[in-house]
Amino acid sequence: MKPKVYVTRHLPKVALAKLVETCDVEIWDEEFPPDYDLLTEKVADKDGLVCLLTDKIDADLMDAGPNLKVISQVAVGYDNIDVPAATARQIPVGNTPGVLTDATADFAFALLMAAARRVVEGVDYVRADKWQTWGLTLLLGQDIAGATLGIVGMGRIGQAMAKRAAGFDMRLLYTSRQRKPEAEAKLGAAYVDFDTLLQESDFISLHVNLTDKTRGLFGAEAFGKMKETAVLINTARGPVVDSDALYDALKEGQIGYAALDVTDPEPLPVDHKLLTLPNIIIVPHIASATITSRTKMAMMAVENVIAGVKGEPLPFPVNSI
Repeated sequence: MKPKVYVTRHLPKVALAKLVETCDVEIWDEEFPPDYDLLTEKVADKDGLVCLLTDKIDADLMDAGPNLKVISQVAVGYDNIDVPAATARQIPVGNTPGVLTDATADFAFALLMAAARRVVEGVDYVRADKWQTWGLTLLLGQDIAGATLGIVGMGRIGQAMAKRAAGFDMRLLYTSRQRKPEAEAKLGAAYVDFDTLLQESDFISLHVNLTDKTRGLFGAEAFGKMKETAVLINTARGPVVDSDALYDALKEGQIGYAALDVTDPEPLPVDHKLLTLPNIIIVPHIASATITSRTKMAMMAVENVIAGVKGEPLPFPVNSI
């Protein structure tokens, strides 16, 4: 008998085909994620679970699935999963690191450029039939070449962002949990304290995990130390930025612009006050949304769950069992 696996959202065909070869698969094939109560019911007889960031995987849900041998997340981050609870229950947790580094860094830099040069405002300007003539001061933006980029979190994606910025002759500052001498030597980045980064950066790009220390890291105090022309880019996690404080900072001119791939709450309601501002770009969490990256992520998640239901070590583990 094949091990039973529940998948909380549809997967690319190639990944699903690989999973079906080994497992008896049940899929939630709707656009919106299954609610918590339904997911709790579904794991009752399952050996494995393939989940997304939108699924809450806590101790109670794990206890509802007494046969669970593995939890496999189709994402790098896993703040939706209670990993200590899984470890205590001897359930290995897997994720999909590495494959979305370039896609996310590409997109973060795309957001930086779009915000700096007010691309979205320009598109809206044309579509609203406001383009009647050429103007010397029309939609003036910020220079990118030679500007200072501050990177918060110098992991894989942060370093990939720095690599792209170096091609634009940007001055690179960074702050991170640990100093990265190799990155400094290779990329010419300077390690500085958080306040220095806030005060000197023309652009600030966030690449940190969501933890108790990073939640609300960018709030009123941080915005108050940034340049009035500064641009904030967030492709990390929405709650790293205090949405209310960001609104105030943008509306009052404390900072110049923001470009968000992630928000708090997420998804952002259409009537949210941030959407009333002209100096912000908000997109629906698509930094890793390339065909190659998303397919690789799904394949890695499938490899994790197949290993887990077989009782083998996960190729991409989060915890040690």
